[in-house]
Amino acid sequence: MIQFCPKCKSILRPKKEDDKVILHCSCGYTSDGSGAGSLKEKVKETAEIEVVEQDFETLPIAKEECPKCGNIGAYYWLVQTRSADEAMTKFLRCTKCKKTWRDYD
Repeated sequence: MIQFCPKCKSILRPKKEDDKVILHCSCGYTSDGSGAGSLKEKVKETAEIEVVEQDFETLPIAKEECPKCGNIGAYYWLVQTRSADEAMTKFLRCTKCKKTWRDYD
């Protein structure tokens, strides 16, 4: 949860002080510690986040040949990996062997 400074309305940033995490601002405001637990508790909270792998079966399929197994058919998606004025990068994943490769058109 993002909290804002009551003085200047900037975003409060976490800071380790002893074994506690407090929120502070560049204007000099420091939180009173309410809602701030120990550093170990904060790490435990973030460690419980589970990453779910993307389901590729919902992606469109292109008629591309897999460089590994020769299968014709690959899921594809586009990602802007370079600057905004350059073309997007096309990622492909074989529907058979699951090999992933890039296509820089």
